[in-house]
Amino acid sequence: MEETVLSEIRDGVATLTLNRPALLNALDTAMARGLEKLTTAYASEPAVRCVVIRGAGAHFMAGGDVKYFRACLELSAARREAAILEAMKPIHEAIRTIRRMPKPVVASVRGACAGFGMSLMAACDLALVSADAVLSLAYCRIGVTPDGGSTWALPRAVGIKRAAELALLGDRFTAADAERIGLVNRVVQEGDLERETAALAARLAAGPTMVYGRTKALLNASPEASLDAQLDAEEASFLASIQAPEFNEGVRAFVEKRPADFQGSGTAVCNDQA
Repeated sequence: MEETVLSEIRDGVATLTLNRPALLNALDTAMARGLEKLTTAYASEPAVRCVVIRGAGAHFMAGGDVKYFRACLELSAARREAAILEAMKPIHEAIRTIRRMPKPVVASVRGACAGFGMSLMAACDLALVSADAVLSLAYCRIGVTPDGGSTWALPRAVGIKRAAELALLGDRFTAADAERIGLVNRVVQEGDLERETAALAARLAAGPTMVYGRTKALLNASPEASLDAQLDAEEASFLASIQAPEFNEGVRAFVEKRPADFQGSGTAVCNDQA
């Protein structure tokens, strides 16, 4: 049986490809388990300095497999719940791992990005989107509430009013709209998406991975933290950073007027995430 999530590691970049192109990469249980397994493995893999998530074919992900949902309608309430949880439990673990992973995760989005596809994109640290992409949270259109952490990520990205609009109306919107409201980082021409994604991933893979991990932890904690607590966390993180090889290499490279070689500075993955 064909793998529903393909993966490869090259030059410090792990690429995860959602691989059900004939079904617009709709999420099923096998894909959920694959994402959980691979994100968990890459979170602690020293050879991986950046993770890219993309879709096979012309689309990122059109959400959950509605045909599977239709089959669930024939089940008893208890069996229906169990069937849904088979996919939801692992996919929620994958979302937790993406957010806590001490390295940057980039979504590379083209075509349809709906339902859980949008939740997955929102969970990533950065998102590049092709100009022809069409996005929608869409859950309300099939009579269900959002999952995949979108009700956590979207208010932080676009504000509570805009998040409510996306969730309650479920309207489709363009890549340009997504960039305008701050949901994605950059819109690129469709033919340039792979090249632009590769360039961004290479830049991140060459960067100070431990610093990225600590910075990500600070950003994750900031919405719930008081100013005093956040300043204390920044102080602790800064002091930990100056004891690491990346600081030594970064300062020396700056003084010597040369590019910093963080990949060769003896750095390891930072695993002190909250």
